[in-house]
Order: sequence, then C-alpha cells, then structure tokens
Amino acid sequence: MYLDLSLNNFSTKFPTFGDCSNLQYLDLSSNKFSGDVGDSLSTCLKLSFLNLTSNKLTGPVPKLPSGSIQFLYLQENYFQNIFPASVSDLCTTLVELDLSFNNLTGNLPQELASCSVLEVLDVSGNSFSGEFPIDTLLNLSNLKTLSMSFNGFLGSLPDSLSKLVNLETLDVSSNNVSGSIPSGLCKDPKNSLKVLCLQNNIFTGLIPEGLSNCSHLESLDLSFNYLTGAIPTSLGSLPKLRDVIMWLNQLHGEIPQEFMYLKSLENLILDFNDITGSIPASLSNCTNLNWISLSNNELTGEIPASLGSLANLAILKLGNNSLSGSIPGELGDCRSLIWLDLNSNFFTGTIPALFKQSGNIAVALLTGKSYVYIKNDGSKQCHGAGNLLEFGGIRREQLDRISNRHPCNFTRVYRGTIQPTFNHNGSMIFLDLSHNRLDGSIPKELGSMYYLSILNLGHNDLSGPIPQELGSLKNVAILDLSYNRLNGTIPQSLTSLTLLGDIDISNNNLSGMIPESAPFDTFPDYRFQNNSGLCGYPLPPCGSGLNAGSNLHPRSNRRRWRFPCSAFSV
Repeated sequence: MYLDLSLNNFSTKFPTFGDCSNLQYLDLSSNKFSGDVGDSLSTCLKLSFLNLTSNKLTGPVPKLPSGSIQFLYLQENYFQNIFPASVSDLCTTLVELDLSFNNLTGNLPQELASCSVLEVLDVSGNSFSGEFPIDTLLNLSNLKTLSMSFNGFLGSLPDSLSKLVNLETLDVSSNNVSGSIPSGLCKDPKNSLKVLCLQNNIFTGLIPEGLSNCSHLESLDLSFNYLTGAIPTSLGSLPKLRDVIMWLNQLHGEIPQEFMYLKSLENLILDFNDITGSIPASLSNCTNLNWISLSNNELTGEIPASLGSLANLAILKLGNNSLSGSIPGELGDCRSLIWLDLNSNFFTGTIPALFKQSGNIAVALLTGKSYVYIKNDGSKQCHGAGNLLEFGGIRREQLDRISNRHPCNFTRVYRGTIQPTFNHNGSMIFLDLSHNRLDGSIPKELGSMYYLSILNLGHNDLSGPIPQELGSLKNVAILDLSYNRLNGTIPQSLTSLTLLGDIDISNNNLSGMIPESAPFDTFPDYRFQNNSGLCGYPLPPCGSGLNAGSNLHPRSNRRRWRFPCSAFSV
C-alpha cells in the first residue's frame, strides 16, 4: 500500500493510522503536522519508506516496527532528546537515515553502530556534541554519505576513517573539530571519496599531500580554518576536482601552476589568505571555471588576458591585492561575467570595453550556490563596495573572523542562494574598479548594462563628464564616482534612477546645479562636497557665493540602502 500526502497544508496533530499492517510507503512531508508521533506507526509492520520531513513534530524519535524500514527521513522537525531503545532493531534493514535539523542533543547514539547496511546518515543541524564518534562510524562499512555539519563535535579526524572505503561524501563542516587534516584519508586505493567538507572548524597545520590519493575527489572545501603552508601542487593531479575552496586560512606561497590540469575545475575560491606571486595564465586551460575568487591576498603582476577566453566565467574577484598593469580588454569577452571586482589594486590605463555580455549566458553552474554579500561601511580604511563570499556550510556568526583580516565594520549582511535570471542583453550586475589608478573618461557604453546594480569607479584619476547614458541603468542601487577629476554638470538623466539608494560624486570638478528632483533630494551633502562649482540642495543655493563644501543643511539621508542585486534571490 502506497500513501503520499506530501506538499499539502495539513495542520492537525499527528494522525493515528489504526490498522496499517499493509502500508509500505508513507510520505507526509512538507505539511504542518505537530505533536508527538509516539507509537502511532507501531502497527505498520511492512513499512519500508517513511518521510516526515518539514513538519512541526516534537518529542523523541518515533517508535517504528522493526524488520522492514529501509528509508527514514525525519529532517526539519523538532524531535529531541534520545533515540528509542528499538533503534538497534531498525538498524538491521535501515539504508538511509536523515535526522538533520532537529533538536537532538548529546553524543551520537552508539546504537547506530549496529546499522550495518546503512548507506546514508545525516545528523547535521542538531546539537550533538562530544568526541568525533569514530568507534561508532567504523562499524558502518557500507556508508556512502556522512553529514554531521552544524553540530558541536570535538576532537580530531582520525586516519582510520580511511577504512570506510565506500564513503563518497564526508561533511563535518561547522563543528569544533581540531588538529590536522588526516594525511591518510584516502590511503586505501579502493577509496571512493568525492566530497570533502571540512570548513568552519579549527583545523591547523598543512594541507596534506595525501589528499592527492583521493582520485575520485570532486569537491574540496577547507575554508574558515587555520591552515598554513602552501597549497599542495599534487592537487593538480585530481582529474575530477570541481571545487577548490580554501578561503580564510593562513595559506601562503603561490597558486600552483599544476591547477592547469584540473579540466573539471569550476570554482577556485582562495580569498583572505597570504598567497603571493602572480595569477597563472594557465588557468585559462580550466575551461569550466565559473567562479574565481582571489581577493584579499598579496598577488602581484598583471591579470592574464587569457582569462577572457573563459566562456563560463561568471564571478571574478581580485580585489585588495597588489596587481598592476592595465585591465585586459579581453575580460569583456567573458560572455557570462556577472560580477567583476578589481578594487584596491594598482591598475592603470583606461576602462576597457567590459559590456559585451550576451544575456545568453552560462550561469547555471552558479544556481543554488550559498553566499553572503557584505556591504562595506564606507570608512577610509575600508575599500570597495562590498564582498561576495561563498558561504556553504559556515555559521553566519563566524563572520566576525573576517574582520581580523579586513578593516571593515560590515554594515549589512545579505545571505541567500544565487538564482540568476536574465532576459535582456548585458548581464553584469556588479562592477567595482575603485581604488586604482585608472584614467581617461567613463565609457558611455556602461549605460547599456541593463542589470548593473553596483557601479563603483571611485578613487581613480578619471576625467571628462559623467555620461548621460548612465541614466539608462534602471537597476543601479549604488553609484560611486567620487575622488576623480570628473567635470561638467550632473546629467539630468540620472533622475530616472528610481532604485538609486546611494550615490557619491564628491571630490571631483563638477559644476552647475544639482538636480532638484528625486532621488537627489534625499542624499546628504557630503555625497556632493568638494566640487567647487556644484550648487543647489543639499549644498548652498546657486548664486549664494558660499563654498560648496561648507554646506550644513540639516536634512538627513532618508533613503535606506537595499540589497541591490535583482538577479539574486535572498
């Protein structure tokens, strides 16, 4: 017998099923059932599949008949305390067990050691604690997926995990696991490890060369730890590796040239380390690269023009390094580029044509990625508009650790998943070239970037007028052109920017009257100051003879900055 009542709006107490002796499949997920399940299902003697996901169920893990249950999904409820004594009986047949995101506490039950046929165990998002339960886990020889993230497990990862040769996914992110990463994790040549998530723990020491023995490895996330030393060049021998995510550690040395052999590489995220040297031009051999994030390191040299050949490149973050030379015009050929952050380097020359995105872009690989966007506070020591960070498996409260490496008081934090949607030509939504040495004029073609939400060209040596074409940026929320040598008047076309929440055109050579209509009547005076020829509210009236930089109009900024990226869902 098969019963599927999922995805409804039932909001009663958990029902009593009476005689359900022939029921084999029961799916009540994504409802609002509440209360204690108790022994309501104890007579369902043939039940092999039970899904109670995403309800409001409380009490202990329910009592179930033994000898038949194979697939048990109890995640996203309020189950608490301990397992029933009969859990060891269930284990004789249990293949998949998901208890994630409940209120379970204490040590991982030792009774799970008898689940000899278990292939999937997910206990993430609870409050389990105690030493890493290696003795229990080593009995689960058929285990393929082990997810223990967002708990409070302590201790170290032992080399003996290598005995679980069928293990494909190991996720212990956001715990308190410490010590070094075991070098023998894949020492058995029969190992099956594909996904290794160790982020947001207290790991120290070197990244072990032995990880190169994980020949099936596809995703490696070691971010938010205290790892030191260089990135092992031997990782370049892993042909299936898609994700190299190691941001916020203490890594140094250079980006391995051997990464050129990672033909499957999609995400290279190494922000907030002490990496030196240049960006390898050979990264262009990794034609599947989607996200390159190397900000807040000590990189030097020029941006390789060959990166412009990466048709799938959607995010390129190189801010807060010591890169120099001109910005290669070839970056404009990256038809999928939606996020370009080059702030706080030593780039010279003019702004190249960066507006060739077709709208028909390859950002599907980004869809569903967890991220945070952190808006900078605008203080003198805090450069750039903000930071986009890959944030899968990391607790939000851990963001304070970034402030130790980045001199910013973050004013707003936005978290969600990326869901890009583009219907018009041009796909760039974030362009930050601030705090460089760029000269020449602002290209009028920037006005064709339909989706652009943040444009920061401040703190350069740009000259000429503000292009009236910028009035076509209907989605722009932040516009910073401050600290340049711009002249002429403020284009009247900018009054059509109805989503504009923050503008800064101070410290230029602008003149004439500030537009009197919205949104300009809502911005504070310091956003316009130090333009000797500007006048009108919020600066002194035109013809008054007062210094434009001395205005003291009391009216405050009424507009609130909102998350700007219309292509993102939060």
